[in-house]
Amino acid sequence: MAFKVIIMGAAGRDFHNFNTFFRNNKSYKVVAFTATQIPNIEGRVYPASLAGKGYPKGIPIEPENKLTELIKQHEADFVVFSYSDVSHEYVMHKASEAQAAGATFWVMGTKHTMIESSRPVIAICAVRTGSGKSQTTRKVSQILKDAGKKVVVIRHPMPYGDLEKQKVQRFASYKDLEDQKCTIEEREEYEPHIARGTIVYAGVDYEAIIRQAEEEADVVLWDGGNNDLPFYQTALHIVVADPHRAGHEKRYFPGEANVRRADVIIINKVDTAKKEDIEIVKKNIAELNPNAKVIMANSPFTVDKSEQIKGKKVLVIEDGPTLTHGEMKYGAGIFAAKKFGAAEIVDPRPYTVGTITDTFKKYPEIGTLLPAMGYSDQQIKDMETTINKTVCDLVVSATPIDISKLVKVNKTIIRVGYELEEVGSPNLKELLTQFTKK
Repeated sequence: MAFKVIIMGAAGRDFHNFNTFFRNNKSYKVVAFTATQIPNIEGRVYPASLAGKGYPKGIPIEPENKLTELIKQHEADFVVFSYSDVSHEYVMHKASEAQAAGATFWVMGTKHTMIESSRPVIAICAVRTGSGKSQTTRKVSQILKDAGKKVVVIRHPMPYGDLEKQKVQRFASYKDLEDQKCTIEEREEYEPHIARGTIVYAGVDYEAIIRQAEEEADVVLWDGGNNDLPFYQTALHIVVADPHRAGHEKRYFPGEANVRRADVIIINKVDTAKKEDIEIVKKNIAELNPNAKVIMANSPFTVDKSEQIKGKKVLVIEDGPTLTHGEMKYGAGIFAAKKFGAAEIVDPRPYTVGTITDTFKKYPEIGTLLPAMGYSDQQIKDMETTINKTVCDLVVSATPIDISKLVKVNKTIIRVGYELEEVGSPNLKELLTQFTKK
């Protein structure tokens, strides 16, 4: 008789773990997924066309707060934890809940979840979300292109819509983003690559995705999400650490696992971090993975029309996930506003509406920043209304996309960009030159 399984997730690693280990596995029967972190992703069904034999009605996706009830209802044998960017303590609270309800708690390893590719895969992962994966992926991509390699990026999943339609997604143009109804979070990850002429894949079924991507790539770049582990066996594993959250490399799941298995670790943002915090990160890397090559890097920002900031009351918008489950209270937007003389950083909380108000209730530690939230049309509309209601002179936006294309606002938007800038040696070009020679 098959063991009954509940997979805890957030529309990404959960589906991947199912596809790679549980699908068509007669020893197990997945009775439900649970969902958290991302708004409005529960209440759906993982479709039968993706679930395979044994699931003619698909698999229900339930809210995580029903976990205990679901374990008892289905007499579940196992609960599989399958999402990322949470503290070790948080994981064990979930383990305690599962055990108290009678189920065995399970965290899957790389042996059963990594897919092998016929192309070399370079993975860019992180200790925490918001550490600088995207700018690192862009830098690695450009170095490989300059070396004459055809590069395709595969992004960690963000399937928040129709799962059947999102089985395999390919993005080569801005029109593809429109056609596939991408959320703000998806656009933040895909647009910078598209702007540089790089093809991006994402979706739900990462076996099907890699097989299609292999047809047009010499090298595949895994552009990780949150602080998750790669979905593919890697030829080179690069991990980005953030000294603004020093110590998290030993306290967050599965960021610590990334540090332990990395070939290269980039300590990013050293231009804005405290020296003592940089030393903490160095010490922890030396303890967890003394054989990793360590690169020091700045994260310099550029600002359009920076002269307009001086003396103004500004609303600062930062990347959404970095502020929510990433737990950051500042980013490039704050640094830019302060550097160029903003008179005041305006608190948006008195002006929020709808789903944006809900976001601040769930993550009160965000403070006087506005996260770029846009997981649905309604949430984008609520963000638009919040910006328009906020009493300020202008908006400083440090998201990777031009949000003025998605919202109509009554204020000037100043954009902040940022790239990776290595300090000294070793650096990515040196290491990738050795890699391509192999």
